[in-house]
Amino acid sequence: MGKDERSVQLRKGVIELAILALLRDKPRYGGEIVDELAAHSGLESTAGTVYPLLTRLKSADFVYTTWQESPVGPPRKYYTLTTTGRTELRALADSWREMNGALAGILEDDR
Repeated sequence: MGKDERSVQLRKGVIELAILALLRDKPRYGGEIVDELAAHSGLESTAGTVYPLLTRLKSADFVYTTWQESPVGPPRKYYTLTTTGRTELRALADSWREMNGALAGILEDDR
């Protein structure tokens, strides 16, 4: 498996967590989420990846949507965390921290 393939597999596991974390502080529209992810090296994702995930998060009741007028162009669909989504974010973040700490210890042993 090449470096790029490994990066894709690792990133797939954290994109959902990253999106939930981005929605923690304020509602965002899809294009804004794509742009925010792109600002963090390794999390870059296309709209073709982000929008289906947002649909899945909505189906799981982790987010809800509202339409808001845009200062430019058509109205935008904004995504907001639900109470269930906030609970899921905390659970995923806790799991991530636990796994990250364990992996860091293993990788440190590899030196």
